[in-house]
Amino acid sequence: MLTNYLKKVSHLLELVLENEKDHLQLAAEKVANSIENGGIIQLFGCGHSHILTEEVFYRAGGLVPIKPILFEPLMLHEGAMRSSQLERKNDYAENFIKEHEIKTNDIVFVLSTSGRNPVPVDVANYAREKGAFVIGITSLEYAKSQPSRHKSGNHLFNSVDLVIDNHSAKGDAVLAYEKVKIKFGPTSTVIGATILNSIFAEAIKIMADRGFEPPIFLSGNMENSDAHNEALVKKYQERIPLLTLNVE
Repeated sequence: MLTNYLKKVSHLLELVLENEKDHLQLAAEKVANSIENGGIIQLFGCGHSHILTEEVFYRAGGLVPIKPILFEPLMLHEGAMRSSQLERKNDYAENFIKEHEIKTNDIVFVLSTSGRNPVPVDVANYAREKGAFVIGITSLEYAKSQPSRHKSGNHLFNSVDLVIDNHSAKGDAVLAYEKVKIKFGPTSTVIGATILNSIFAEAIKIMADRGFEPPIFLSGNMENSDAHNEALVKKYQERIPLLTLNVE
């Protein structure tokens, strides 16, 4: 099974490169433009999708102006089943989203593989109302196979400015075995992480080619990295409080 899984992931990455390259390029250009103009990159997801928002936050070799929109009841550690129930509630995003400053020069990524639940749709709608450019990472196959739970009838894919298809299967499972009754082997996290990191890598190149120094974290385990990172944190900590260093 391990070989089959790795081959499935490899195949999905090939599909992303083949079918989403233009969308990835546009996303990278939007990210570069945002950072050059003083914006930040914000990301939101519920359940396992929130993992992707943390994947690219405060990351060695990654961009500095990255802000995950984290709301613990929609994560997993306060009750996994409860988080799934809350994600399905219309207007539940009002409990947290207005606390997050979203500006017109920001980019907001909203991550939901099924794309059918109200909270990600509401976050996307709110960010667009604030004038941000909103990018959805979702599975079109999965979303179109299931009715929306949002009161508008919209899925994430028709609530954003740009859609990137992660090509995950319906149910987010790609493996089958005759001794197992249901499919297994989810792919959305590994594919989503690759999508985000590829976009940010291209954005870094775009900024550098324009003569703009990309704000990139150095690994804290490399010598002489502290001064470099602390200067960048100081620049962005007002808009990204999660970056604040508590130095005793």
